[in-house]
Amino acid sequence: MRRYRHLFFDLDHTLWDFETNSRDTLRDLHALERLVDRGIPDAAAFIDAYEEINHGLWKRYESGHIDRSVLRVLRFRNTLLRFGVKDERLADRMGRDYLALTPKRKALMPGARELLADLGSLYRIHVITNGFHEVQEEKIASSGLGHHFDLVLSSEMAGAKKPDPRIFRAALERTKASAGESLMIGDNPEADIAGARNAGWDQAHFAPNGGGDERATYVLGRLDDLRTILL
Repeated sequence: MRRYRHLFFDLDHTLWDFETNSRDTLRDLHALERLVDRGIPDAAAFIDAYEEINHGLWKRYESGHIDRSVLRVLRFRNTLLRFGVKDERLADRMGRDYLALTPKRKALMPGARELLADLGSLYRIHVITNGFHEVQEEKIASSGLGHHFDLVLSSEMAGAKKPDPRIFRAALERTKASAGESLMIGDNPEADIAGARNAGWDQAHFAPNGGGDERATYVLGRLDDLRTILL
């Protein structure tokens, strides 16, 4: 008998290749907005600055110190300011275009599509994500993954962000699952792994660059490592 009946995946950096999709969009925006003419000649430097600033703002968002509207305003404004460009209209336009364009990109983590297809006949598969609900739904639709999931639960829907145990309780309630038959699979050691552990779930830490959580039930160097556990 299989140990698990329900698999709960994180989305960004676990199934959907956030880094590739985001960087491709940022590179396009750098060209579209002719940032070279604004004194930002190097797209790679612009992307590095954006990622650093966005990461810090997301940590503040996930800890409840800022809301999503503030995050959306500040990430491009602060990135442009890093290069001495003070232009609120430009920052607002880039923010809106980034949100419109990025979710339409289709890059997935290696092996994700094939793995979901193989798991689908044996398990009920779900997503738990801290991303904005409408954005995450568009990512799933654009990449053609929607038919794999019984539930897509965002922090907005649950009223709580991972690692808050309330989002894990909401997932169980909505799927009528128990903690003992559920496995959380994600890349974030705090939000996904510690959150699931504290909720009483088993966890699979996807750590393709090493440094997996030694306390996790499983550590995955590749998504395909799930095959030896689940298939």
